[in-house]
Amino acid sequence: MENQVEQENTELPFVREQHANLLLNLDKTLDSDAIGQYTNEHLKLPGGYWCLGALYLLNKVPQSRQQEISQFIKACQHECGGFGGNIGHDPGLVNTLYALLILAMYDSLESVDLEKMATYIASLQNEDGSFKGDYAGEVDTRFSYSALSALKLLGKLDLIDRKKARDFVLRCHNIDGAFGGVPGAESHAAYTFCSIGALKILDDEDLIDRDKLGAWLSKRQTLQGGFNGRPEKLPDVCYSWWILSTCFMIERQQWIDFAGLKDYVLNCQDPENGGIGDRPGNEVDVFHTFFGLTALSLMGFYDLEKIDHVYAIPVKVIQKHFPHIYN
Repeated sequence: MENQVEQENTELPFVREQHANLLLNLDKTLDSDAIGQYTNEHLKLPGGYWCLGALYLLNKVPQSRQQEISQFIKACQHECGGFGGNIGHDPGLVNTLYALLILAMYDSLESVDLEKMATYIASLQNEDGSFKGDYAGEVDTRFSYSALSALKLLGKLDLIDRKKARDFVLRCHNIDGAFGGVPGAESHAAYTFCSIGALKILDDEDLIDRDKLGAWLSKRQTLQGGFNGRPEKLPDVCYSWWILSTCFMIERQQWIDFAGLKDYVLNCQDPENGGIGDRPGNEVDVFHTFFGLTALSLMGFYDLEKIDHVYAIPVKVIQKHFPHIYN
Protein backbone atom coordinates (compact mmCIF):
# COMPACT_ATOMS: atom_id res chain seq x y z
CA MET A 1 0.00 0.00 0.00
CA GLU A 2 2.84 2.40 0.84
CA ASN A 3 4.50 1.66 -2.51
CA GLN A 4 1.24 2.37 -4.31
CA VAL A 5 0.83 5.74 -2.57
CA GLU A 6 4.44 6.64 -3.32
CA GLN A 7 3.93 5.75 -7.01
CA GLU A 8 0.81 7.92 -7.22
CA ASN A 9 2.60 10.85 -5.60
CA THR A 10 5.52 10.69 -8.03
CA GLU A 11 3.37 10.55 -11.18
CA LEU A 12 4.18 13.26 -13.68
CA PRO A 13 1.58 16.06 -13.75
CA PHE A 14 -0.58 16.81 -16.78
CA VAL A 15 0.03 20.52 -17.43
CA ARG A 16 -3.37 21.40 -18.91
CA GLU A 17 -3.15 25.18 -18.54
CA GLN A 18 0.35 25.37 -19.98
CA HIS A 19 -0.78 23.39 -23.02
CA ALA A 20 -3.77 25.68 -23.53
CA ASN A 21 -1.68 28.84 -23.18
CA LEU A 22 0.89 27.59 -25.69
CA LEU A 23 -1.81 26.74 -28.23
CA LEU A 24 -3.79 29.95 -27.75
CA ASN A 25 -0.67 32.01 -28.38
CA LEU A 26 0.79 29.87 -31.14
CA ASP A 27 0.33 32.33 -33.99
CA LYS A 28 1.62 35.21 -31.88
CA THR A 29 5.05 33.59 -31.58
CA LEU A 30 5.82 33.66 -35.31
CA ASP A 31 8.42 36.16 -36.45
CA SER A 32 7.68 37.30 -40.00
CA ASP A 33 11.40 37.45 -40.71
CA ALA A 34 12.16 33.99 -39.36
CA ILE A 35 12.96 31.11 -41.70
CA GLY A 36 10.29 29.02 -39.93
CA GLN A 37 7.61 31.38 -41.20
CA TYR A 38 8.50 30.40 -44.78
CA THR A 39 9.23 26.72 -44.29
CA ASN A 40 5.88 26.26 -42.54
CA GLU A 41 3.80 28.47 -44.82
CA HIS A 42 2.20 25.49 -46.57
CA LEU A 43 1.17 24.05 -43.19
CA LYS A 44 -1.02 26.92 -42.01
CA LEU A 45 -4.30 25.08 -42.59
CA PRO A 46 -3.04 21.73 -41.18
CA GLY A 47 -1.59 23.65 -38.22
CA GLY A 48 -5.00 25.18 -37.67
CA TYR A 49 -6.55 21.71 -37.49
CA TRP A 50 -3.96 20.41 -35.02
CA CYS A 51 -4.19 23.54 -32.87
CA LEU A 52 -7.98 23.84 -32.84
CA GLY A 53 -8.37 20.09 -32.33
CA ALA A 54 -6.06 20.18 -29.33
CA LEU A 55 -7.85 23.20 -27.86
CA TYR A 56 -11.20 21.44 -28.34
CA LEU A 57 -9.96 18.45 -26.35
CA LEU A 58 -8.89 20.87 -23.59
CA ASN A 59 -12.26 22.67 -23.74
CA LYS A 60 -10.43 25.92 -24.58
CA VAL A 61 -11.69 26.75 -28.09
CA PRO A 62 -11.37 30.53 -28.67
CA GLN A 63 -14.87 31.35 -29.92
CA SER A 64 -13.85 34.98 -30.49
CA ARG A 65 -11.79 33.84 -33.51
CA GLN A 66 -14.53 31.81 -35.20
CA GLN A 67 -15.26 34.32 -37.96
CA GLU A 68 -11.61 35.12 -38.61
CA ILE A 69 -10.57 31.50 -38.95
CA SER A 70 -13.65 30.49 -40.94
CA GLN A 71 -12.93 33.29 -43.43
CA PHE A 72 -9.34 32.10 -43.73
CA ILE A 73 -10.50 28.55 -44.49
CA LYS A 74 -12.95 29.87 -47.08
CA ALA A 75 -10.14 31.84 -48.74
CA CYS A 76 -8.17 28.58 -49.11
CA GLN A 77 -10.92 27.00 -51.26
CA HIS A 78 -10.38 26.94 -55.01
CA GLU A 79 -12.96 27.08 -57.76
CA CYS A 80 -12.59 23.31 -58.18
CA GLY A 81 -13.81 22.81 -54.60
CA GLY A 82 -10.51 21.69 -53.06
CA PHE A 83 -8.49 23.50 -50.42
CA GLY A 84 -4.85 24.51 -50.26
CA GLY A 85 -2.68 24.52 -47.15
CA ASN A 86 -2.68 28.31 -47.20
CA ILE A 87 -4.21 31.10 -49.28
CA GLY A 88 -2.90 30.87 -52.83
CA HIS A 89 -1.55 27.33 -52.43
CA ASP A 90 -2.60 24.46 -54.70
CA PRO A 91 -5.57 22.37 -53.55
CA GLY A 92 -5.05 18.86 -52.18
CA LEU A 93 -7.01 16.04 -50.65
CA VAL A 94 -5.55 16.07 -47.14
CA ASN A 95 -5.96 19.82 -46.74
CA THR A 96 -9.53 19.53 -47.99
CA LEU A 97 -10.30 17.06 -45.20
CA TYR A 98 -8.62 19.34 -42.65
CA ALA A 99 -10.73 22.26 -43.86
CA LEU A 100 -13.91 20.24 -43.36
CA LEU A 101 -12.89 19.21 -39.84
CA ILE A 102 -11.93 22.76 -38.80
CA LEU A 103 -15.21 24.18 -40.07
CA ALA A 104 -17.18 21.48 -38.26
CA MET A 105 -15.38 22.18 -34.98
CA TYR A 106 -16.11 25.89 -35.45
CA ASP A 107 -19.77 25.35 -36.46
CA SER A 108 -19.09 27.08 -39.78
CA LEU A 109 -19.79 24.45 -42.43
CA GLU A 110 -22.18 26.79 -44.23
CA SER A 111 -19.34 29.20 -45.02
CA VAL A 112 -17.97 27.07 -47.90
CA ASP A 113 -19.37 25.15 -50.87
CA LEU A 114 -19.62 21.58 -49.58
CA GLU A 115 -21.05 20.26 -52.86
CA LYS A 116 -18.00 21.45 -54.73
CA MET A 117 -15.80 19.96 -52.01
CA ALA A 118 -17.38 16.53 -52.45
CA THR A 119 -17.18 16.71 -56.25
CA TYR A 120 -13.50 17.66 -56.09
CA ILE A 121 -12.68 14.76 -53.77
CA ALA A 122 -14.51 12.24 -55.96
CA SER A 123 -12.70 13.55 -59.05
CA LEU A 124 -9.38 12.39 -57.60
CA GLN A 125 -10.27 8.67 -57.64
CA ASN A 126 -8.22 6.65 -60.13
CA GLU A 127 -9.43 3.75 -62.23
CA ASP A 128 -7.81 1.23 -59.84
CA GLY A 129 -9.74 2.66 -56.87
CA SER A 130 -6.85 4.63 -55.36
CA PHE A 131 -6.94 8.40 -54.88
CA LYS A 132 -4.52 11.06 -56.06
CA GLY A 133 -3.41 13.51 -53.39
CA ASP A 134 -3.69 16.38 -55.86
CA TYR A 135 -3.25 17.20 -59.55
CA ALA A 136 0.34 15.84 -59.50
CA GLY A 137 -0.96 12.29 -59.10
CA GLU A 138 0.83 10.91 -56.01
CA VAL A 139 -1.02 7.87 -54.63
CA ASP A 140 -1.06 6.19 -51.23
CA THR A 141 -3.52 5.17 -48.53
CA ARG A 142 -3.35 8.57 -46.82
CA PHE A 143 -5.38 9.86 -49.71
CA SER A 144 -7.77 6.91 -49.64
CA TYR A 145 -8.50 7.57 -45.98
CA SER A 146 -8.81 11.34 -46.45
CA ALA A 147 -11.20 10.98 -49.37
CA LEU A 148 -13.37 8.34 -47.71
CA SER A 149 -13.44 10.15 -44.37
CA ALA A 150 -14.54 13.44 -45.91
CA LEU A 151 -17.10 11.85 -48.22
CA LYS A 152 -18.57 9.76 -45.41
CA LEU A 153 -18.95 12.84 -43.20
CA LEU A 154 -20.57 14.69 -46.10
CA GLY A 155 -22.87 11.76 -46.89
CA LYS A 156 -21.43 11.54 -50.41
CA LEU A 157 -19.81 8.11 -50.67
CA ASP A 158 -22.12 7.38 -53.60
CA LEU A 159 -19.95 9.68 -55.75
CA ILE A 160 -17.12 7.11 -55.89
CA ASP A 161 -16.59 3.44 -56.66
CA ARG A 162 -16.55 2.01 -53.13
CA LYS A 163 -15.58 -1.51 -54.18
CA LYS A 164 -12.53 -0.32 -56.11
CA ALA A 165 -11.56 1.94 -53.20
CA ARG A 166 -11.72 -1.06 -50.86
CA ASP A 167 -9.80 -3.33 -53.18
CA PHE A 168 -6.92 -0.85 -53.54
CA VAL A 169 -6.56 -0.64 -49.75
CA LEU A 170 -6.62 -4.42 -49.45
CA ARG A 171 -3.79 -4.67 -52.00
CA CYS A 172 -1.66 -2.73 -49.49
CA HIS A 173 -2.17 -5.46 -46.85
CA ASN A 174 1.03 -7.30 -45.94
CA ILE A 175 1.83 -10.77 -44.64
CA ASP A 176 2.53 -9.40 -41.14
CA GLY A 177 -1.09 -8.23 -40.86
CA ALA A 178 -0.37 -4.51 -41.23
CA PHE A 179 -0.42 -2.16 -44.25
CA GLY A 180 1.95 -0.15 -46.39
CA GLY A 181 1.20 3.08 -48.21
CA VAL A 182 1.02 1.40 -51.62
CA PRO A 183 0.92 -2.26 -52.71
CA GLY A 184 4.22 -3.96 -51.88
CA ALA A 185 5.44 -1.24 -49.51
CA GLU A 186 6.72 -1.93 -45.98
CA SER A 187 4.14 -1.98 -43.19
CA HIS A 188 3.91 1.29 -41.31
CA ALA A 189 1.72 2.34 -38.39
CA ALA A 190 0.42 5.56 -39.96
CA TYR A 191 -0.48 3.84 -43.23
CA THR A 192 -2.08 1.05 -41.22
CA PHE A 193 -4.31 3.62 -39.51
CA CYS A 194 -5.25 5.06 -42.90
CA SER A 195 -5.99 1.63 -44.32
CA ILE A 196 -8.05 0.36 -41.40
CA GLY A 197 -9.81 3.73 -41.16
CA ALA A 198 -10.73 3.48 -44.84
CA LEU A 199 -12.00 -0.08 -44.42
CA LYS A 200 -13.91 0.90 -41.27
CA ILE A 201 -15.63 3.76 -43.10
CA LEU A 202 -16.63 1.29 -45.84
CA ASP A 203 -17.81 -1.29 -43.25
CA ASP A 204 -15.19 -3.72 -44.56
CA GLU A 205 -12.82 -3.96 -41.60
CA ASP A 206 -13.87 -7.58 -40.98
CA LEU A 207 -12.01 -8.57 -44.15
CA ILE A 208 -8.72 -8.53 -42.23
CA ASP A 209 -7.40 -10.74 -39.40
CA ARG A 210 -7.89 -8.59 -36.28
CA ASP A 211 -5.70 -10.75 -34.05
CA LYS A 212 -2.80 -10.77 -36.47
CA LEU A 213 -2.99 -7.01 -36.92
CA GLY A 214 -3.51 -6.49 -33.19
CA ALA A 215 -0.35 -8.45 -32.47
CA TRP A 216 1.67 -6.32 -34.91
CA LEU A 217 0.28 -3.12 -33.40
CA SER A 218 0.83 -4.14 -29.79
CA LYS A 219 4.44 -5.06 -30.58
CA ARG A 220 5.02 -1.43 -31.56
CA GLN A 221 4.84 -0.47 -27.86
CA THR A 222 8.40 -0.05 -26.60
CA LEU A 223 9.90 -0.43 -23.14
CA GLN A 224 9.55 3.36 -22.71
CA GLY A 225 5.77 3.00 -23.07
CA GLY A 226 5.52 4.85 -26.39
CA PHE A 227 5.01 3.34 -29.83
CA ASN A 228 7.30 3.13 -32.82
CA GLY A 229 5.94 3.16 -36.34
CA ARG A 230 7.95 0.17 -37.57
CA PRO A 231 10.06 -2.55 -35.94
CA GLU A 232 13.43 -1.46 -34.53
CA LYS A 233 12.59 2.27 -34.68
CA LEU A 234 12.48 4.77 -31.83
CA PRO A 235 9.13 5.63 -30.22
CA ASP A 236 7.35 8.83 -31.24
CA VAL A 237 4.31 10.48 -29.64
CA CYS A 238 2.39 10.74 -32.93
CA TYR A 239 2.12 6.95 -33.09
CA SER A 240 0.19 7.13 -29.82
CA TRP A 241 -2.71 8.14 -32.05
CA TRP A 242 -2.04 6.12 -35.20
CA ILE A 243 -1.69 2.85 -33.30
CA LEU A 244 -4.08 3.28 -30.39
CA SER A 245 -6.94 4.50 -32.59
CA THR A 246 -6.39 1.55 -34.92
CA CYS A 247 -6.53 -0.81 -31.94
CA PHE A 248 -9.89 0.73 -31.02
CA MET A 249 -11.13 0.24 -34.59
CA ILE A 250 -10.34 -3.48 -34.48
CA GLU A 251 -11.36 -3.79 -30.80
CA ARG A 252 -7.90 -4.79 -29.57
CA GLN A 253 -7.19 -1.76 -27.36
CA GLN A 254 -7.00 -4.06 -24.34
CA TRP A 255 -3.71 -5.35 -25.74
CA ILE A 256 -2.08 -1.97 -25.05
CA ASP A 257 -0.48 -0.86 -21.78
CA PHE A 258 -2.44 2.36 -21.20
CA ALA A 259 -0.44 3.35 -18.11
CA GLY A 260 2.86 2.99 -19.94
CA LEU A 261 1.61 4.99 -22.92
CA LYS A 262 0.22 7.73 -20.68
CA ASP A 263 3.56 8.04 -18.89
CA TYR A 264 5.41 8.29 -22.19
CA VAL A 265 3.17 11.13 -23.39
CA LEU A 266 3.57 12.94 -20.07
CA ASN A 267 7.35 12.54 -20.28
CA CYS A 268 7.29 14.32 -23.63
CA GLN A 269 5.60 17.43 -22.21
CA ASP A 270 7.34 20.73 -21.59
CA PRO A 271 6.16 21.14 -17.96
CA GLU A 272 6.92 24.85 -17.81
CA ASN A 273 5.85 26.20 -21.20
CA GLY A 274 3.39 23.54 -22.34
CA GLY A 275 3.30 21.49 -25.49
CA ILE A 276 4.33 17.93 -26.30
CA GLY A 277 7.32 16.79 -28.37
CA ASP A 278 8.00 13.57 -30.21
CA ARG A 279 10.35 12.23 -27.51
CA PRO A 280 11.31 13.21 -23.96
CA GLY A 281 13.45 16.34 -23.92
CA ASN A 282 12.82 17.27 -27.55
CA GLU A 283 11.32 20.52 -28.79
CA VAL A 284 7.52 20.63 -28.59
CA ASP A 285 5.29 21.36 -31.60
CA VAL A 286 1.59 21.62 -32.35
CA PHE A 287 1.54 18.34 -34.35
CA HIS A 288 2.77 16.17 -31.48
CA THR A 289 0.79 18.16 -28.92
CA PHE A 290 -2.41 17.32 -30.77
CA PHE A 291 -1.62 13.64 -31.18
CA GLY A 292 -0.45 13.28 -27.59
CA LEU A 293 -3.73 14.76 -26.38
CA THR A 294 -5.78 12.54 -28.70
CA ALA A 295 -4.16 9.45 -27.17
CA LEU A 296 -4.88 10.65 -23.63
CA SER A 297 -8.46 11.34 -24.71
CA LEU A 298 -8.89 7.86 -26.20
CA MET A 299 -7.63 6.32 -22.95
CA GLY A 300 -10.01 8.45 -20.87
CA PHE A 301 -7.42 10.40 -18.88
CA TYR A 302 -7.64 13.94 -17.47
CA ASP A 303 -11.29 14.61 -18.39
CA LEU A 304 -10.38 15.55 -21.96
CA GLU A 305 -13.14 15.89 -24.53
CA LYS A 306 -13.80 12.48 -26.10
CA ILE A 307 -12.38 12.09 -29.60
CA ASP A 308 -13.71 9.75 -32.27
CA HIS A 309 -11.12 7.09 -33.09
CA VAL A 310 -11.96 6.98 -36.82
CA TYR A 311 -12.51 10.61 -37.79
CA ALA A 312 -10.11 12.38 -35.39
CA ILE A 313 -12.57 15.03 -34.25
CA PRO A 314 -14.52 15.20 -31.00
CA VAL A 315 -17.52 12.89 -30.72
CA LYS A 316 -19.81 15.81 -29.89
CA VAL A 317 -18.88 17.52 -33.19
CA ILE A 318 -19.92 14.42 -35.13
CA GLN A 319 -23.15 14.17 -33.14
CA LYS A 320 -23.96 17.79 -33.94
CA HIS A 321 -22.98 18.07 -37.60
CA PHE A 322 -22.76 14.51 -38.94
CA PRO A 323 -25.35 12.52 -36.93
CA HIS A 324 -25.66 9.92 -39.70
CA ILE A 325 -22.23 8.59 -38.72
CA TYR A 326 -23.61 7.11 -35.49
CA ASN A 327 -27.01 6.05 -36.80
